[in-house]
Amino acid sequence: MNRWKDWLEQGERDLEKAKLDYQYDYYEWACFTAQQTAEKALKALGYFLGFELWGHSLTEMLKLLKEKGVEIPEGLLNKAKLLDKYYIPTRHPNGFLSGKPADYSTLRKGKHGRL
Repeated sequence: MNRWKDWLEQGERDLEKAKLDYQYDYYEWACFTAQQTAEKALKALGYFLGFELWGHSLTEMLKLLKEKGVEIPEGLLNKAKLLDKYYIPTRHPNGFLSGKPADYSTLRKGKHGRL
């Protein structure tokens, strides 16, 4: 049974959770949940195309998709690299020398008003 749709629907649900985390200033969780959203979307794509993607690195999954002939825009690869950084340190205090992840997760807007 190919469960690509289950993965995609859970990714969509994760995206809604990321929006709630952001809305209520849980920025560390918004970042982690955004990473999870992308991870599930990529795994859904892999299943849809007939193969399974393992692990949590978005960058590695995109590279594998590219090897399989899927066109990956360079900008998407750069965004995946950024999201990969949110997988562990947003949840575990030992990702930093001191403090907890919430101490390092604040709202920072770029030149276009986005995080």
